[in-house]
Amino acid sequence: MILITNDDGIYSPGIQALWDALNSFGDTIVIAPSSQKSATSHAITISKPIRVRKVKKVNGFNGFSVSGTPADCTKIAINSILNQKPAVLISGINLGANVGNNIIYSGTVSAALEGAMLGIPSIAISLDSFQAGRFELSKKIAIEVVDFVLKNKLPKGTMLNVNIPDIEPENFLGTRITKQGNQFFNDDYEKRLDPRGKEYYWIKGEIEDNDKDPVFDGRAISDGYVSITPLGFNMTEESYISDLKDKF
Repeated sequence: MILITNDDGIYSPGIQALWDALNSFGDTIVIAPSSQKSATSHAITISKPIRVRKVKKVNGFNGFSVSGTPADCTKIAINSILNQKPAVLISGINLGANVGNNIIYSGTVSAALEGAMLGIPSIAISLDSFQAGRFELSKKIAIEVVDFVLKNKLPKGTMLNVNIPDIEPENFLGTRITKQGNQFFNDDYEKRLDPRGKEYYWIKGEIEDNDKDPVFDGRAISDGYVSITPLGFNMTEESYISDLKDKF
């Protein structure tokens, strides 16, 4: 069984494209947020009920919408909805790359990371575009990566973060195995007034990526390559352990 989820919501074009691509594997199920949940990171719902309902579309797409976060979707799928563990979990196809420092905010990556924490071989897949359209290369890569994971498995606690350049398949240059780079969102909060004169803030900003080395994820996709980065959830900064021991 292949479990599909995302953070853009069960009605997003990206999850539809992913289901279209992976349905050829056979037993595929979609369990995803009922609405847009981008940038929710690894949040889980603990103070209100989680609503789950069945969703069916005319083309055979079927699954469950979940009122919670992407991480909620993974947890409730594995622990309550499914009667067996999936062979693979894949989260996407997200609109917008998930690379560099921005990975920590990503609901797409967090859904897959939760899968890895629960012992499921997991993949996140994102397209470097905020416009729905060119999913053909993403679908092709999704099939290849899922096939690889089914045949080779992944180390315990490790997931694959896959990012696709927004290009036509015939312009595809290849794949780079990359490291998480240093791209970040240089944000600001604009103060505004609502119609009643009350102040509120709206986030804005620009993505900054100064990585020049092709070993980094953001550089790879800007060069026209698919980026595949293995990620884990142990956040210990090993290089600082000995220094701390010397001081405490």
